[in-house]
Amino acid sequence: MADRKLFAGHAVRRLRRQSGLTQAAMAEVLTISPSYLNLVEKNQRPLSASLLVKLAESFDFDPRALAAGEPGGGEAAIRRRLADPIFADLEIDRNEIEEWLAGAPGGAEAFARAFDRMATGTQSDGGAADPIAEVRREIERWRGHFADLDAIAEALADELRLGAGDLYGAIAERLRVKHQLGIRVLPVDVMAQLLRRMDLHARQLQLSETLDPASRTFAAAFQLAQIEARGEIDALAKGAGFSDRQAERLFRRHLAGYFAAAVMMPYARFLRACEATGYDLELLQRRFGAGFEQVAHRLTTLQRVGARGLPFFLVRIDRAGQASKRFSGASNAALAEADGRCPLWRVHYAFDRPGTLAVQLVELEDQSRWLTLSRTVTPQRRRYGDVPAEFAIGIGVAAAHAGTLAAARGIDLKGEATPIGLGCRACQREACPQRSAPPLGRVLTINERERGISAFSFGGD
Repeated sequence: MADRKLFAGHAVRRLRRQSGLTQAAMAEVLTISPSYLNLVEKNQRPLSASLLVKLAESFDFDPRALAAGEPGGGEAAIRRRLADPIFADLEIDRNEIEEWLAGAPGGAEAFARAFDRMATGTQSDGGAADPIAEVRREIERWRGHFADLDAIAEALADELRLGAGDLYGAIAERLRVKHQLGIRVLPVDVMAQLLRRMDLHARQLQLSETLDPASRTFAAAFQLAQIEARGEIDALAKGAGFSDRQAERLFRRHLAGYFAAAVMMPYARFLRACEATGYDLELLQRRFGAGFEQVAHRLTTLQRVGARGLPFFLVRIDRAGQASKRFSGASNAALAEADGRCPLWRVHYAFDRPGTLAVQLVELEDQSRWLTLSRTVTPQRRRYGDVPAEFAIGIGVAAAHAGTLAAARGIDLKGEATPIGLGCRACQREACPQRSAPPLGRVLTINERERGISAFSFGGD
């Protein structure tokens, strides 16, 4: 909330230590007293707007990173964890959470890590781990942006562009000449259930004929990543310290895909195009020869120091509302972090209008407002008669950052917004006609003489 006091001593203290400064030295740079800086770091004084500006001007510091750096992801994220039934009898209110985050940020972060480990099944006693959850945490730890991979991919993209205007052809030629690898597009019957296969014996990357041009380019760039970015990928995978071998393999696949997307949409050129077009997704698709999902995912990664894009999040769901992709990037968006979703969010409506972009201004219970864009995508399928898969992609950015978006034209970003929650079990909104269940931690009340808008009425905490 705009008028809420911002306590971020943990972030200031971390920035000071990363800069190798004492409190006295940092205070001198910021032209404040050491005693005042000490109070800020202890969360006994909020960060003022003028101090935020000084931090941004004097250090490599992006104010938008404050929310992402809050212990446990901040108040909203802590509240989502405390909505678990195990805490239902504790009646912890918002004021208590704010005091906890301000007074004991380390304890709040420790609670969040322990809860997340329990929730995902990651155990320190040798028990089974959830590789997908492990990889997602590592990606979010980097805020979705891998600077070393981006730099190498950008240089490679420039080199390939000098040689040919056709990126797919240029990648194929590089694989053939530099790495003695050919590319062969094979009939669907030969590839069976596969879209891509590396035949080491034949020194051949085999692609299914069902792949569209953007997917063929991505597949070729993915193979190039496994060769030319191997050292950087190895270092990132080793640094993650995964407890599960499958998690490491999944992370490596993500990094290779990241590199492939960065070759197709080189950072500086892509960011300039985003800013010039108002982040017009259709124009970006055509300009870079990419698919909708590829462009949408790329938007969540634009966090290069000194050249940051807008902080987008992304969610990919099926018709049952199950999420198969979630990236919050630098947005710290609860819509990406939450396990539940609200049926009033138009990402669910996208299935009724395939291929059409749905734009919606939404407001969560914490009064944060987001401009969201949703559209269906259809993965490659083998042939007529196969089961057709369909997903909906939902991306969004905080309304405060959305004014430059082409999709925001004609929308009053401070006007009426659709009130949504993070799934019925986490949503406290009353009188919602769409409610499917009462919120966790609230007492269900039944009155035989009355019937409200919602089928579920509930009492206090």
